[in-house]
Amino acid sequence: MAEQEEIREFLLETIGEEGCGVSCEKAEIFHDGTRWKMMLEGFMEPWDLGTTPDEAKARIKEYATMAMGLT
Repeated sequence: MAEQEEIREFLLETIGEEGCGVSCEKAEIFHDGTRWKMMLEGFMEPWDLGTTPDEAKARIKEYATMAMGLT
């Protein structure tokens, strides 16, 4: 799925390998039928990313600025 890879690449570009490490490399990005979600290693629940790839990118940026375990 091209959108899934686009979101994953954005995650790695935004956070960087040093900021996220193995959690981002092994991030499971999926669409549950209505919304994009991201499951990171070490977290029990998936993180909501929104309904479109653009919303997902904005949400990743927001999570990063809030230091939600990604920096």
